[in-house]
Amino acid sequence: MSNEIDAKISRAEKALEQFGYGRIGVSAREFYDWMTGEIFSDDPTTLRDVLGSEYLMIHELVEISEVKKMGRTIDKRVIVDSPKIVIYDAHLTAMEMELKYAICKGDTFWAKIRLRQYKESVLDDDPNLPEELRTRAEKLYEKYRALAKQASEQPLRL
Repeated sequence: MSNEIDAKISRAEKALEQFGYGRIGVSAREFYDWMTGEIFSDDPTTLRDVLGSEYLMIHELVEISEVKKMGRTIDKRVIVDSPKIVIYDAHLTAMEMELKYAICKGDTFWAKIRLRQYKESVLDDDPNLPEELRTRAEKLYEKYRALAKQASEQPLRL
């Protein structure tokens, strides 16, 4: 499994570098611990789900990278042991990068699905979202909902 994780990280890292995010510096062990560690929410997304989706790989790697930038060590307890503001700040940055990446690739269908999930699971029904991040979370939703709509309405040229 480690070789598969390394390969997927490498592929996503190259995409992120080309997309302007920069180097993520996440090891296979850190990724595995993050994905299989303790969480405080009901997230049905599995390690296999993420490894099978370039967009979810982008999301998780940015999220891990952002948490590391805030001085946290990535292990199986980092999510539950870190202040929620740290985790949600990283989550919002990762969500934005994932949506931007999908829309730039022309995958507005993915962006719309993720925006709906984001609205339902974070904006409408997440008691853990720190109040000081609510405005940022709502603005992210409105911005990318408008961008996905605009991009999906562009006429196709043959």
